[in-house]
Amino acid sequence: MERRDFIKQAAITAAAVASSSQLNASAKTPSNPIARRTLGRTGEQLSIIGFGGIVVMDETTGEASNIVAEAVDRGINYFDIAPSYGNAQERLGPALAPYRKNCFLACKTEGRMKDDSRKQLEESLRLLKTDHVDLYQFHALTKMTDLDKVLGPGGAMETMEAAKKEGKIRYIGFSVHSAETALAAMDRYNFDTILFPLNWVLFTQAGFGPQILKKAQEKKMGILALKGMAKTVWPAGQKDHPQPKCWYQPAAFPSEASLGLRWTLSHPITAAIPPGDERYFRLAMDVAQNYKPLEAHEEQALLAGGHGVEPIFHLGNDV
Repeated sequence: MERRDFIKQAAITAAAVASSSQLNASAKTPSNPIARRTLGRTGEQLSIIGFGGIVVMDETTGEASNIVAEAVDRGINYFDIAPSYGNAQERLGPALAPYRKNCFLACKTEGRMKDDSRKQLEESLRLLKTDHVDLYQFHALTKMTDLDKVLGPGGAMETMEAAKKEGKIRYIGFSVHSAETALAAMDRYNFDTILFPLNWVLFTQAGFGPQILKKAQEKKMGILALKGMAKTVWPAGQKDHPQPKCWYQPAAFPSEASLGLRWTLSHPITAAIPPGDERYFRLAMDVAQNYKPLEAHEEQALLAGGHGVEPIFHLGNDV
């Protein structure tokens, strides 16, 4: 290589290194990071928006790495995943690995008994490239029979408590779509966290949420919210819809969805997990970085838009 070519190449390399250093510095110190709140009595500090694993489901490894890096750069440190989210664990594990020590990773099990929940835990740890998860949750405790199984003899709670002693999980929680089951679970075990749907349509049209929120506060639990940007069910018989990663119909993009998320964040929760649709997730990050509680006229407009809308869940229904 001639000297001038060597010098030219060296200059290019130096510029690339400098650019990389600037990017890395930016990733560590975002200019307007997403705020954090305390996760109940655990004392953990979580970003008010969580990264739902469905965002990376069916994405390429490069795309998954890029969106995870962007989320971390913008201040997100709370990641939530489940085995039922297709290949999301396989995608999230390598993408999150560079940031794992500074992130709070929540996972779930659909296993109701000791053996199947243990199998899922070990598989999740393998796919997520980690030796522990910070929060392990019973996924969708829908019916009272689910609760009876996990807390009964040979139930999945035995796996949870053993894994906690082994250092493979730090906290124990559950996600739920039934108010009855949620209240019973909080009565029967001292869970660290609860993850449940909390949005304006459910509150006003189904009376779903206030009773769960109240009891979780009384128990000083970490309160995590789902469906803040959800609105209603898809029309009956509609097979194709524009959000394949949302089984429900989200609020209109972007204004109604933004108002809906701000409504959810205005309640005493730690964090909200947006839809798995990437557009909505990016919108949620924008909202979180500039979060302000709803003003009275904004809330009135939001609630008016939900009047008479079919909620995605109904009080008292096991769904």
